[in-house]
Amino acid sequence: MSNFPPIAEYSFLSDCENSCLIAPDGAVEWFCLPRPDSPSLFGALLDRGAGSFRFGPSNTFVPHHRRYIPGTMVVETTWHTPTGWLVVQDAMVVRKVDGEVRRPGYRRAPTDSAAVGVLLRTATCVAGTVEVVANCLPLFDYGEGVGQWAYSGDGYGLLTVDAPKGDTTLSVVSSLRLGLAGARCYGRTSLTEGESAFIALSWGDSPPTTQDQVDEDLASTVSYWRNWLATGTFPDHPWRPYIERSALTLKGLSYAPTGAIMAASTTSLPETPGGARNWDYRYTWIRDTGFMLRSLYRLGFDWEALEYFAFVLEAVTQGKLDQPFELQIMYGIGGERDLTERTLDHLTGYEGAKPVRVGNGAWDQHQNDVWGMLLDAVETHLTRGAAQIVHAVWEGLAALVEEALTHSGDADQGIWEIRGEPQHFTASAVLCWIAADRGVDMALRRGDPDRAEGWRKKADALKEEILAKGVDARGRFRQAYENDELDASLLLIPIMGFLPPEDDRVRATVLAIADELTEDGLVLRYKVDNTDTGFEGKEGTFTICSWWLVSALAMIGEIERARDLCKKLLSFAGPLHLYAEEIDATTGEHLGNFPQAFTHLALIDAVSQLIEAETEPV
Repeated sequence: MSNFPPIAEYSFLSDCENSCLIAPDGAVEWFCLPRPDSPSLFGALLDRGAGSFRFGPSNTFVPHHRRYIPGTMVVETTWHTPTGWLVVQDAMVVRKVDGEVRRPGYRRAPTDSAAVGVLLRTATCVAGTVEVVANCLPLFDYGEGVGQWAYSGDGYGLLTVDAPKGDTTLSVVSSLRLGLAGARCYGRTSLTEGESAFIALSWGDSPPTTQDQVDEDLASTVSYWRNWLATGTFPDHPWRPYIERSALTLKGLSYAPTGAIMAASTTSLPETPGGARNWDYRYTWIRDTGFMLRSLYRLGFDWEALEYFAFVLEAVTQGKLDQPFELQIMYGIGGERDLTERTLDHLTGYEGAKPVRVGNGAWDQHQNDVWGMLLDAVETHLTRGAAQIVHAVWEGLAALVEEALTHSGDADQGIWEIRGEPQHFTASAVLCWIAADRGVDMALRRGDPDRAEGWRKKADALKEEILAKGVDARGRFRQAYENDELDASLLLIPIMGFLPPEDDRVRATVLAIADELTEDGLVLRYKVDNTDTGFEGKEGTFTICSWWLVSALAMIGEIERARDLCKKLLSFAGPLHLYAEEIDATTGEHLGNFPQAFTHLALIDAVSQLIEAETEPV
């Protein structure tokens, strides 16, 4: 039996600068500083000896109930112990801030509230008597560094710990009397009905020190999240909570200083149990950009869309608008380009899945879809959030359209970043066509008819090539020009508008994927036995692809089938309505990094489409 909790049962906290994952037993098992892509401070998620921070009842480790306080990123856990009942609330504190002083590292202007660098944990006994314990074991640099603890002041309620390398100092403030035991601090107390206790881990300069301040911090954090969610537009529908949780998760995966949104908050959670498909997802993929902007604008979060677009533009241009754009498939959350991959061989990995990787070796891969995804994002931004685009940026974008057309016939690693030999993937060629198509629309809008005409001719020729080489003898789109395999990326053909949903080839492809590229109705990316990925072994169904199938089925008129699949996917949500990257169709187990932005993006799009279809007049 594994001593790791199931991936889907972790809760996710964020203050839009940092984030953490909390296991069902109340232990923080993933938390990185000073940024979410930095080395871990609590890393038990990837090795049971790499640091954790538990706060909860003694001798009871299975909670009675867990939930997010509705409309927030504050987690509430209810415990039933042999002697009483306890409620624990966990939050990464957001407070009203002084807008006159510029926050270090911020390239975006914060709102009236912002993170203050505090992980706050409170416990209240609601019946009987409960002993509460705290056990804080920080191990820096992915579990390799032991900190130096020291008391501060005359009492037992304030400790500091210095990282063995660098200048990181953390403080732990608590209403408990704290003790020291080697690399950890600990505390315990008994609470009777109506009594509360707290402990706060701070990497800022203003942790709460009294119960009144704790209550104020919880109230301000709850208000922040609810006020943010209230700016969105959501349908009055039973599925609304799933859309709202997905929106909150995307916001939680954002990095406020730059506007970036991470693909996930973790690294190296395995796509195959015990396997080697373990990647670092704490970066921003250009592939996500178009879907991200569509979802944010769909829900009315225009400012988040603007700031995310600004981040992408800065990453691509490196702040030099008059220089040629240097487009790669992914960037660090600060706009970093070099994401060289390395392994952490001292970590056991989640349930023994090795190697544990930091950085991502795909950062310099050749993937032809990247041009189309970026140009689609720009076109979405222009039609929804911006009236114009400056000349220097337009010239840079025009050069990217030319690159897409020039390289549309090149073999590449494809949308799934295979580490086998490059192929002529059909979806990659389709996305090059998308780049040209969106370029034509923008050129016409800017009054550049010569470019529009030239790109349209080349786009038409590329479409003819795709329809000649990318369709098999049965009239179905194929994974690559060299084979007749199905691939879930082909669902993008109607979703991205390459062909209309009523096209016979589109319908045949969508239904073939639904019937032949699924396990128990959930979609695989491809058949691993027939695709050279560079790895061996099975992988789970890819959840974003299942949501794409919901959208595609709805588009071709298979509404009931789309609705049935949607219901099934919603039933697979984690207990807190969060999703990882993949689902094992046999067990329902979530696999891969968590929570996964791409999955939640596709959920928003697919569920919203179905709800809109229900309300359309007959």
